[in-house]
Amino acid sequence: MRVAIIGSGPAGFYAAEALLRRADAVVDVDMFDRLPTPYGLVRGGVAPDHQKIKTVIRVFAATAARPTFRFLGNVRLGRDLTVEDLRRHYDQIIYATGNEADRRLGIPGEGMARCTPATVFVGWYNGHPDYRNAQIDLSVQRVAVVGNGNVAVDAARILLRTSAELEKTDIAAHALETLRNSQVREVFILGRRGPEQAAFSSAELKELGAMAAADPVVSPEELANCAESTGNAETDRNLKILRAFAARPPRANSKKLHLRFLVSPVEIVADAAGSVAGLRLEKNRLEARSDGTLAARGTGEIEVLDAGMVLPAIGYAAERMAGVPYDEKARVIANDDGRVVDPASRAVIANEYVVGWARSGPQGLIGEHKRASAQVVAHMMADAATSVARALPDRDAIVALLRGRGAQLISFNDWKQLDDVEVSRGARRGAPRDKIVDVEAMLEVLGQS
Repeated sequence: MRVAIIGSGPAGFYAAEALLRRADAVVDVDMFDRLPTPYGLVRGGVAPDHQKIKTVIRVFAATAARPTFRFLGNVRLGRDLTVEDLRRHYDQIIYATGNEADRRLGIPGEGMARCTPATVFVGWYNGHPDYRNAQIDLSVQRVAVVGNGNVAVDAARILLRTSAELEKTDIAAHALETLRNSQVREVFILGRRGPEQAAFSSAELKELGAMAAADPVVSPEELANCAESTGNAETDRNLKILRAFAARPPRANSKKLHLRFLVSPVEIVADAAGSVAGLRLEKNRLEARSDGTLAARGTGEIEVLDAGMVLPAIGYAAERMAGVPYDEKARVIANDDGRVVDPASRAVIANEYVVGWARSGPQGLIGEHKRASAQVVAHMMADAATSVARALPDRDAIVALLRGRGAQLISFNDWKQLDDVEVSRGARRGAPRDKIVDVEAMLEVLGQS
């Protein structure tokens, strides 16, 4: 059986591993990525000061070393390759394209200077080629991060880390230089619901109390209505950490990270030059829905938070791709438990599947996708057992097709050359790597430009 996987992030690699380890089938896997570099979110999304999480790439490299696996990097679906091409050359297709679009606040002033989606900020400091030229202005003293998930926490933490803390990470060199000169002294993380509904993990939250030169600040009033025990272990851990922050006096002259709850931005305020000067916030209350869940409702009470930059971090969404069914409401690839479906009729599209955030939306930690990808692979094998085998072109025909269209293919061995260069560059500053952030520069290193 021959399978194409579109996307080389964790969910895609976990699916490849599940396919290649099966004892009941011989599977050839071709993994495509639009970038010359593999690993998706691990490389371009995981915060640079989370190096332990990035060690999962050793597992992915072991999968890539299997003889029936092939990496075809620098290939974009819709530019170099179509869905029809994939259907002709493969028995089955897996979309593992993640969530690369950001969700917007939808409030007045959102498009002004220094209002930057977290997708851009995270991609910028991680050296993602799409965002290497983003204009990040840190000449302001206060930043508002809108959202209560791990991305919001990551963004706030990176803004407040010292240069010494960041230098030993794989943060992009251009971001490190900008952060060295940052004027930011205070960051506000703003959540529309209460502390009990916050989506960040306790591990991420706890890190905020261990920064070298910044202190978390929580008003006791923010926690006044929280239960001593919620019945949810993770929520209880979060509340325990927040209470400890509230009881802890900040150090003199430290930077401050304020955690605010039950507020929603309603307008971004501009200065005379048309850049962010503040954020109008409406205070919320929690109301029970008919299903028992809690919704944040505005009270009409408004305050203005002075801030020179706004980073909306309210979630990601899957990008639309030509020929791939899209669920407009959920903003994911239309699917039923990983089987791709027509978004209108919900009829299953044979031999096409989706894994990871492109399937579920932005939820779950990296390791949790191993089980989910394996579940989709189980669907694939069950479907294959009842389908009629068909003749496919030779396996190398797809390579000839791509080269005929002018694609400059990057193999996994090519990536290992880039990897060696990045690691060598990083060693000069005592970091795990110094990323090459420009695709043309990567191709030049490999002699393909």
